[in-house]
Amino acid sequence: EQCVRELGKLDILVNNAAIQNYRTSITQLTDEDIEATFETNILGMFYMAMAASKVLPLHSSGCIINTTSVTAYAGEAHLLDYSATKGAITAFTRGLSQQLASKGIRVNAVAPGPIWTPLIPASFPRTAMLTWQKQVPMQRAGQPSEVGPCYVFLASDDGSYFSG
Repeated sequence: EQCVRELGKLDILVNNAAIQNYRTSITQLTDEDIEATFETNILGMFYMAMAASKVLPLHSSGCIINTTSVTAYAGEAHLLDYSATKGAITAFTRGLSQQLASKGIRVNAVAPGPIWTPLIPASFPRTAMLTWQKQVPMQRAGQPSEVGPCYVFLASDDGSYFSG
């Protein structure tokens, strides 16, 4: 509502906030770790989508783009709470796309692999960072500029057929 008041309208919501906890054992995760990860990664996305769906333009170009992760599909032994939220985001995206399609609001997700962002050195031990990027076919982490065009496409008229 504040966006609409200050900017006049809201066309696109990109849900991209996330935290992760690198732990070598499930017993190292604290209640606080788990709650913070779920509150940030999936509950925050629910609340943002709820608010945005009230003001996104109907039957035109409104869209919601959620950031999930390849860990939603393969899991990650050292990111249990993070991977679980990314799986929830994938299911949430698919369900919400079905719910909002009749209103003309598209809902999609982008599931990047390892991308060099400030989250990585803040979350991973140095030794894990060196092997982490080797787990993908390109044998390196991507850059935000390499995944950004996916969001631009999904938000554009060129992506108007895609939802879910």
